Amino acid sequence: MAHDATAAELKVLASPASREAYSELLPPFEGATGYKVAVTWSGTQNIRKQITAGEVYDLVIAARSELDELVTRGAIVPQSRVDLMKSAVGAAVRAGALKPDIVSGATLKKTLLAARSIGYSSGPSGAHMAELFERMGIADKIKAKVKQTPAGMRVASLIASGEVEIGFQQVSELVTERGIDYIGRLPAEVQNITVFAAGIHRQAREPQAAQELVKYFISPASVSVIIKHGLEPP
Repeated sequence: MAHDATAAELKVLASPASREAYSELLPPFEGATGYKVAVTWSGTQNIRKQITAGEVYDLVIAARSELDELVTRGAIVPQSRVDLMKSAVGAAVRAGALKPDIVSGATLKKTLLAARSIGYSSGPSGAHMAELFERMGIADKIKAKVKQTPAGMRVASLIASGEVEIGFQQVSELVTERGIDYIGRLPAEVQNITVFAAGIHRQAREPQAAQELVKYFISPASVSVIIKHGLEPP
């Protein structure tokens, strides 16, 4: 992957779900290629707004459904879309707090009804939790004690500060956060797996470099780092 030292800067717009894994993977890539990678971490809603507003990046990493929408809008080169990783929804409580039972859909429902307060994100995991509350028939019962974070803000901050008793988000956005204890993934019967994908912006200034970065992210050497940070290969 080696390039000369004059290689240009590669601009990336990416979901925070991948931040810890890719922050570890990027320095070796930069060292091997000579590229400098500048990442803007942004929540799902903000990614849509930023691209729609005309911001240009070489590579965009977002939930596949969101990236497909950007392809439809003509912002992302269709043939460039590549699935990078999968992420499950998990739960956490404040560090040292009693860990409630979420081993089944039934016990999760009891935990939600008993919780003093509940937090979830404004990203794909939050959309799933809101739908799950409706499906369980408890949306109206817990409405007053549910708090949703602004786009790009991690639920872990609400949990650690005591603003919510239990919170839900992508596993990768919980497992390494301080001040909280990760409980585990939602049970399979109520789980939702989000696939995150990458696509090259139609106006990318460094499309070749972006393509090389994607190949590096899906290479066998990167898989162990992705798994370590609560994600799974696609």
